[in-house]
Amino acid sequence: YAMLLSLIFLIVLVAAIVGFVFRHEIKTNFESNLNLALKDYNATADGHSEAVDTIQRTLHCCGVQNYSDWERTEYFSQKGIPQSCCKDPKDCSQDDLKDPNKAKLKVFVDGCFFLVTSTMESKMSVVAGISFGIACFQLIGIILSCCLSRYITNNQYEMV
Repeated sequence: YAMLLSLIFLIVLVAAIVGFVFRHEIKTNFESNLNLALKDYNATADGHSEAVDTIQRTLHCCGVQNYSDWERTEYFSQKGIPQSCCKDPKDCSQDDLKDPNKAKLKVFVDGCFFLVTSTMESKMSVVAGISFGIACFQLIGIILSCCLSRYITNNQYEMV
């Protein structure tokens, strides 16, 4: 049992170290994937498009760096900026969303990349605290199982 807990503890420890060391690569990959999702955006039931819409609605943001990122997409040339960028969806017409100057007043101007990464970084302390707590319980379990094993082994020799 102690060996199994030790193995799990090492896996969690390695995962935490790898996540910490490669956090900048994670940001870079997220930014490139978000740019790709904007480029391939279509307002259908595509998983990437739904994810972009959810991020924009939830975090009140638009585009990667700002709302003007949409101007470089094929979707913008057809339909303008997506409805998920609107501050008030009832007040956003398709004509407003096709005109960047009008859209600036009706959509969220902040980009999603900074908001997502800052939200992730702010939640990292909670994740680290929970991980530390789990690791402490694992270490206690390892120590107690070793003590129990030692106690059982000592008692068996005394009985013989």
